Amino acid sequence: MSGEFLGTFENSVNKQKWITIPANFKKKFSTMAKFTVVVTIGPEENIAIYPLDNWNEKINQLKQGETREKTLLNTLRSFATSEQKMEPNGRIKIGNELLEIAGIDTKVIIKGEGNFISVWNPQRYLEYRKKKLENHRKMFNSLDYQ
Repeated sequence: MSGEFLGTFENSVNKQKWITIPANFKKKFSTMAKFTVVVTIGPEENIAIYPLDNWNEKINQLKQGETREKTLLNTLRSFATSEQKMEPNGRIKIGNELLEIAGIDTKVIIKGEGNFISVWNPQRYLEYRKKKLENHRKMFNSLDYQ
């Protein structure tokens, strides 16, 4: 299983619709993933990139689930690209449909989400983070960190 992806990076999309996965994330790919990824729709108007081993595990989990999980399985498959090898420099191609759904043009935020990597429109990412911070402040205080 590929390692846990954590952290946030700014990057760009080149004219051919390629993005570069940060080196810190590339190091987390397991030998089983063989630098192969599946790109699909993300949970927050973003894009999800799964190393192949994490993708297969997620698909197997969803197959065992109830109606909600099977609906997610169908959606992920519907928007998924075919498996693609990450280039040695970390580049992968993102399809026009997914870029449009995520509102991505020239700049991106690449964020580790544990078992997958998300790709965001920078403005949408800032809005998402602001909401997340507001909710966090309502739910937790310094005693929760003790």
